[in-house]
Amino acid sequence: MANDAPKLGPDVSVLIPVLNEEATIREVVERVLATPIHCQVIVVDDGSTDRTPEILKELGDCILVLRNERPTGKGAALRKALEAAEGRAVVVQDADLEYLPEELPAVVNPILEGGESIVYGSRFAHGLPPKMALPNKIVNILLAWSVRVLYGQPMTDEATCYKAFRTDLLRQMDLQCTRFEFCPEVTAKAIRLKVPIREVPISYTPRTTLEGKKIRWTDAPQAFWTLARYRFWRPKSGK
Repeated sequence: MANDAPKLGPDVSVLIPVLNEEATIREVVERVLATPIHCQVIVVDDGSTDRTPEILKELGDCILVLRNERPTGKGAALRKALEAAEGRAVVVQDADLEYLPEELPAVVNPILEGGESIVYGSRFAHGLPPKMALPNKIVNILLAWSVRVLYGQPMTDEATCYKAFRTDLLRQMDLQCTRFEFCPEVTAKAIRLKVPIREVPISYTPRTTLEGKKIRWTDAPQAFWTLARYRFWRPKSGK
């Protein structure tokens, strides 16, 4: 007898923006797929010119690959991935190995278990990452401090990659980001929506500019401006 039971969708959509990460993208995807979460992996190749597109093809149908012919920025890539997300929750995973995919369950499980709507993986929950460059440490501290000053929200790590959301809630935010301002935009809008942000401790191993790190401390002004810009944001009616 045929089984007519409806197929259940993924619990989590893992959104991976990637630009020229041939050295790490295969391992990142494989380690994400090896986690115990029932996930949909969406990789947005944001105009890579190295072997990244070839490697993604080799990974086959176990992932969904979206392609931009030219770089559009991390924020724009994440917005594109969000459109295809089928999971009840979404979480961002960078295409390098600064963050451990094995820690994704700790970030998303509080949402899947029904207790939380937004969870951030904090690199600073147990103090400062010892290898983080001093300018980056200062910017991260100031960003967390800015959230407290502007929004009255205590936070240890505003700029973390590991951010997980209920999918419907993230879509409600009507994101406008194109580059690295994704982080301050979602933080500001979450607080304006009066949705608590839970932080859980995670590991972090920063890489250097020579190793391919793309965000710079010089991206900080846009992050601070984004936090200020959305201080009085309200969702559009019907959202």
